[in-house]
Amino acid sequence: MPGPDLERHPLLPWLALHDTPGIGPVTAGKLLQSLGTSWYRYPAALRRTGLSDEQVTLLFTPRQALLERVLAWRDAAGKRYILTRSDDAYPPLLRNLPDAPLLLFVEGELSALSCHQVAVVGSRKPSYVGRENTRKLVPQLVQAGAAITSGLALGVDGLGHRAALDACGTTLAVLGSGLEHCYPKRHQSLATDICAGGGALVSEFAPWVGPLAHHFPRRNRIISGLSLGVLVIEATERSGSLITARFALEQGREVFAIPGAWQNPQAVGCNRLIQQGAKLVCCVADIVEELAEFSLAAIKIHAPATVESLPYPDLLDNVGIEATAVDLIASRCQQPVQEVVTRLVELELAGWVEAVPGGYVRARRS
Repeated sequence: MPGPDLERHPLLPWLALHDTPGIGPVTAGKLLQSLGTSWYRYPAALRRTGLSDEQVTLLFTPRQALLERVLAWRDAAGKRYILTRSDDAYPPLLRNLPDAPLLLFVEGELSALSCHQVAVVGSRKPSYVGRENTRKLVPQLVQAGAAITSGLALGVDGLGHRAALDACGTTLAVLGSGLEHCYPKRHQSLATDICAGGGALVSEFAPWVGPLAHHFPRRNRIISGLSLGVLVIEATERSGSLITARFALEQGREVFAIPGAWQNPQAVGCNRLIQQGAKLVCCVADIVEELAEFSLAAIKIHAPATVESLPYPDLLDNVGIEATAVDLIASRCQQPVQEVVTRLVELELAGWVEAVPGGYVRARRS
């Protein structure tokens, strides 16, 4: 009987399911539901679950070398874990999904997985407005009691992780690669800070697996699956963030989106989500009031700033929160371009505006 070989270590049956081609999380879930976690004791019944003879044979192929490799990774450093779908520490929100990962490789604080989480996702090339919205809303979500989950990508993902850390909050990064391959590499220090700050790195891929294009949509279902809701900060019409939002809808999670000007390509995805039923977000209260796990009362309300007279008010009135070209500002103000440029430089030095690609935007002081 081939079963006893898989009984040598509790991870071996899970590695067999995880490692056999053609057996994904959904198929494996049906098999486990039918035969239980001791499925390997019933080799004849496996064929009745729809598996081919070749797959059944591969399931019982010895995987001692694979086991030793994953255990070596786990034991090479502290705070590394390998969770199976049946482990108590496996996040219950994720486990309830039909396509929940069979295995989760975790580095960092294991308790972070049990936190109430809000996913924050968006463009890899956010506009000034997208960056500011991320920096403003994430700390308030942290104050309300949320852990921030995202994908460690460039742009909104990385800004969200960093904003959570700066607010002394917990953040989790779900990778589209194994945990030995931080992607993108420039976020290696961010990944280190996430673990040091009480958060965690999570992946369903073996630690040595590199980043591949088809990994990232799979990664997105875990981001939404871990979370109570997904906030899309900014997204183009074909943004990967919309994949995360779609998974969230399928999983019964709340979806939130920040609207933008219809002329802004970075706002098209969010505006579409709102048309399709996502909740429009103007402030953090719009999110918190939909999620009973968090407290709006915990958010610090800052006193309004002292009113200060505006320099060049006619010019400032024509600089918005989205990039405005210098010639357009001059046209609106009906002033010479050179004079407008000079005044914009003065305003920038005083902190009223900020130069960005495409023109100028109002700065935080405004």
